[in-house]
Parts: sequence; C-alpha cells; structure tokens
Amino acid sequence: MKPMDQTWIRVVRRLPHAPVRLVCFPHAGGAASYYSPLAGLFGDKIEVLAVQYPGRHDRHRETAITDLGLLADQVADVLAGAVEGPFAFFGHSMGAILAFEVTRRLERRGAPVPEVLFASGRRAPSVVREENVHRRDDPAVIDEMRQLGGTDVSLLADPELIAMIMPAVRADYTAIESYRCDPPQAAVAPPIEVLIGDVDPRVAVEDAKAWALHTNATCAIRVFSGGHFYLAERADEVATHIAGRLGLLSRQGQR
Repeated sequence: MKPMDQTWIRVVRRLPHAPVRLVCFPHAGGAASYYSPLAGLFGDKIEVLAVQYPGRHDRHRETAITDLGLLADQVADVLAGAVEGPFAFFGHSMGAILAFEVTRRLERRGAPVPEVLFASGRRAPSVVREENVHRRDDPAVIDEMRQLGGTDVSLLADPELIAMIMPAVRADYTAIESYRCDPPQAAVAPPIEVLIGDVDPRVAVEDAKAWALHTNATCAIRVFSGGHFYLAERADEVATHIAGRLGLLSRQGQR
C-alpha cells in the first residue's frame, strides 16, 4: 500500500480502522471541504476522503486544470494502490464524471477499483448537451452558480472572493463542458448508483438513467426531493442511503 498524497487527497472524516472508505469528488468550483457536513452524518464505520483539485483553497497558487481527462489521469496516479480495504467513489456533478473516468483509468492499470460508484447530480457520460458557461463573462458565471445553488449567496456578492475563486470555477466549467466520453458508451466494472434531485434544472431523469450504459454490473437510480444541490437539502436522507449501501461492503470486508 503506497502512502496517500495529502496534497490531492484530504481526510474529511478520519477513521483509520474503518472497514470501508468513501472517496468523494467535488463539483465544478467545489473543494474537498464541501463534503465535511455529509461526512459528519455517517456512522463510525466509514472513513471519508475527498479530492482537492488544484487552484482552490490551500492549492490556490496552482493552476487549475481545464482538461477533465488530464485531471482524471492525475487523480488516478494518486489513488492507484493508495486506498486501503473496500472503498467506493461518490462524485457530484462534474465530480461524478471525474469519478467515472478515474475508475476507467484504475481498471486499465489493473489497480483496485471502487466497489460502487455513486454518480450524483449529473447526466450520463454519453448524454451530450452543448453548454458554454465557461465562455461567459464573470457576472453570467456567477448567475449560473446562483441558479444552481450550493454556494452561499452572500459569498457571491464579495468582489474579492469572486476574483479569487473565478479562475478555478472557469477552469472546472471548461473541463466538464468540453468533456466527451471516448468511446461514447464506455463502461466500468463496478455497479453504479445514480442520485439526483427531482427538480434539478440540469439533469433530467431519462438522462440520469442512461448511466446504465456505462456499467457492466447493475445500475440503480434514486431520486431525492430537491434541486441540483439536493444533497445539501436532504443530507440526512443521502447519508442514510449511502451508509446503507456501504454497510454491505463493511460486512463483506469483515468476512
């Protein structure tokens, strides 16, 4: 087991003796700390890790990555052989696609892969929608963030903060909006569980169901009440759902 690169991977909830681990991938403009509230709702059998992308928080001096494939390459380099015991991936929005692409890369290397891939708040990789948020001016990008939620509205009114976060936000939008799955119906071995909000303006149920094309195992979908950031609005329900699924892995790991 190689040591974990703490520049990239943050321990959100430290439980070194936990039988299962959940590795979380943030949304566009997000950071590892976004998962702290959710992690606090899990029991004592799940250690929660999260990816910290370049260009934000303590990595703000680094250049944010605008190519999702390159970002997946680098995260796969870090995670390959570094996560102990059974583990799962949880990715929200852009993070769902990144978790999928990292899983593909781990498979190609013959490295351990997640037992389950939770794909949250994102249409399937094969469903393409032409989007151009990354080409808009700053006020328009901020308006998009405001519409989707997930960011404190008061923070979006702070010019100094906006100047600080905008390079990373724009880089992330560039990465996800230019992403194309290659091949279009690429599939991974782990089962996929899709989680969405019922009034998410960016993810239709049919587009979420298309994740079934991208796994060689099973695909299930769970619809929660809420918008794009339903997981903040329904944190208790989301945590219960994830913990229930990971509890199965926990029991398997103890055999």
